[in-house]
Amino acid sequence: MLNRSLKNRRKTKSQGDFASKPVVGWREWVALPKLGIGRIKAKIDTGARTSALHAYDVSVIKRQGREVVRFKVHPLQRVTRKVVDCEAPLKEWRHVMDSGGRRTLRPVILTTLEIGNTLIEIEITLIARDQMGFRMLIGREAIRGAWVVDPAKSFIAGTRSVAVRQRAERKGLEEE
Repeated sequence: MLNRSLKNRRKTKSQGDFASKPVVGWREWVALPKLGIGRIKAKIDTGARTSALHAYDVSVIKRQGREVVRFKVHPLQRVTRKVVDCEAPLKEWRHVMDSGGRRTLRPVILTTLEIGNTLIEIEITLIARDQMGFRMLIGREAIRGAWVVDPAKSFIAGTRSVAVRQRAERKGLEEE
C-alpha cells in the first residue's frame, strides 16, 4: 500500500528538475580558480546556509579606493607546508552562527567555484578552520539550483586523477 501511494504522488517542479542537474556527493574535490586554489576537499553541507573557507593571516587593505582581503590558505587537510596566498575584493562583513552556536563576524568574498565541469560564482566567508575536518564547507546557498546532493556518495563530480594528485602532494611526491 505504501509503495502504491508513493507511485501516485505528484511530482513537484523541483523534483522534476532533479534529472537535469549534475549530482555531487557529500564531499567533493573542488577548485577556486580565481584564488589560485587548484583543488581543495570540501564538504557539501546543506545544513549550513553560507560557504566557508579556511583562511588565516587575514587582513583588509585599501587599493584604488576599494577594500581587498588578503589571506592564506592551507588547501590540504592536516598539511601546513603547502600555502596559497590569496587576494579578493571584500564584498561585506557578515555575522555567521557556527555549528557550536557561536556568532562571529566574518569577511565575505565573491569568487568562482568549480565542481566537476560546472563553474558558478559564490559567496564565501573566511574563517580559521584548522581544527575542523574540512578546509571548506559549501553551504546550501551556493549549491541551490546548481546541483543535487547524494548524501550516500563521495567524490563523484571530480575525477580519480585529482584524488591521486592530492595523495601524492600530501606525501611530498611528484604526481603518481
